[in-house]
Amino acid sequence: ALGKGSDLEKAFATAALVYNNSADPEGKLSKAETKSLLQTQFQGFIQGQENKPKYQEIISTLDEELENKLDFEDFMILLVSLTLMSDLLQEIKNVKTTK
Repeated sequence: ALGKGSDLEKAFATAALVYNNSADPEGKLSKAETKSLLQTQFQGFIQGQENKPKYQEIISTLDEELENKLDFEDFMILLVSLTLMSDLLQEIKNVKTTK
């Protein structure tokens, strides 16, 4: 659908597709499913973050209140939060690409 879309549009479309492929029929993810999805699909961004208090706080919320589920908006906020604290983000910022 986004064959001619920008790189940013394709990135968000990919995030939406990954989420939708894992979500239940109501379009939500359990916290356990969210944690598993992050560990398999977002490993580069969360690797090495385990000792950071903010990371521990975010992950601990996924272990609490297991009956609560995340919708796509909550999932994206979680992704952005984890990305902003990631060491990988700093590495990415240091890379300059030319087109």
